[in-house]
Amino acid sequence: MRAAIYTLGCKVNQYETQAMEQELRRRGHELVDFEDSADAYIINTCSVTAVSDKKSRQMIRRARRRSPGAVVAACGCYVQTHTDEAKTLGIDLIGGTGDRMAFLDLLEQEVRDRTPRVAVDDSLRRRSFEVLPAGGLAARTRAMLKVEDGCVNFCTYCIIPFARGPVRSLPMDQAVAQTRQLQAEGYRELVFTGIEISSWGQDLHNGTGLIDLMEAVSAAAPRLRLRLGSLEPRTITEDFCRRAAALPNLCPHFHLSLQSGCDATLHRMNRRYDTARFRQSVDLLRRYFDHPAITTDVICGFPQETEEEFSATLAFLEECRFAAMHVFPYSIRPGTKAADMPQVPGPVKEERAARAGALAARLHRAYLEECVGRTYPVLFEQPVAGRYGGHAPNYMEVAVSGGEDLHNRVLPVRITGTDGEILWGELE
Repeated sequence: MRAAIYTLGCKVNQYETQAMEQELRRRGHELVDFEDSADAYIINTCSVTAVSDKKSRQMIRRARRRSPGAVVAACGCYVQTHTDEAKTLGIDLIGGTGDRMAFLDLLEQEVRDRTPRVAVDDSLRRRSFEVLPAGGLAARTRAMLKVEDGCVNFCTYCIIPFARGPVRSLPMDQAVAQTRQLQAEGYRELVFTGIEISSWGQDLHNGTGLIDLMEAVSAAAPRLRLRLGSLEPRTITEDFCRRAAALPNLCPHFHLSLQSGCDATLHRMNRRYDTARFRQSVDLLRRYFDHPAITTDVICGFPQETEEEFSATLAFLEECRFAAMHVFPYSIRPGTKAADMPQVPGPVKEERAARAGALAARLHRAYLEECVGRTYPVLFEQPVAGRYGGHAPNYMEVAVSGGEDLHNRVLPVRITGTDGEILWGELE
């Protein structure tokens, strides 16, 4: 079978696609580009926003139009939460967000007998973690390890708890085993990924938490740089920072999801912290780590957000001095509580996002300028505009001159300048 996969959405979706690709190859199937002729097309869908839903539908219809005789299969969050709508799109096999290996079993059957199938479970009843093979990015440079699935925070703007179900954790012994294998395969960096990795261990009921997993993985693979995915701000405690700072291979890059710098807005979002608690996390990280990169997400124009509330957010962003920010205008997500709240007009949302984006660019440039004169061990990945590029431990992009192939090497680089987007440096 010739199979092609198109992936929308987050790193968890990317990870699960890589796992499916590995399994398809193991079963003897050929993977081809999504634009090529194939026997089966898989669309791994996303539903984080209404725009994500639309893109998922577009890719499903595109695959059907291009190859009317091929099997079109869809999995992921959109078809999990919008199964009835998905049935109207001419999909041959509808899966969800669970049991990817069973989904591939059904795909093989679908190619053989062409009997339309729907295999979507009740995500809220899931209790076990599906262990999938760990995958890599940038050809043996950076690997992802999915350590957690599910979320029980139920933020008012988010559909994902309904798409992914409750928290399930990869057992520590399996995380250690997979990490050792990735190190043996030649990867140089490991990224913890999951729907809400701060919740790792909650379902294990043995007293372990994310920092325990980090310590075990760090010890098991000391040659792998360890990088964390997005963290819930309350993860950052004195104990967490003290133990994390003792890990020699932990990258000092911490992505703390903020969403708003106004307490009233955070309350409407049903976030579990206020700005004072968030600022405590920022201060702790800066106390325990030398010049860490603290990054965040910001939603602009959340329902009922006033100009005064948005101004408070801008002031708080400035106060925290983030190294980088992902800025989004609020997008209505049908099926969530926020969708039924009074909405901010579209032009106002866009204008606020533009103002926050300008601030993000200024703060990013300021952080990069603070990096000039420092020396970082850079993991090199690929050529960039006549130079060779990679990432410092703080996840800032670095480029050096020279035509030598530096791929997958970690070398010290003295930072000599910046253009406001990436760092320029010289090998030491």
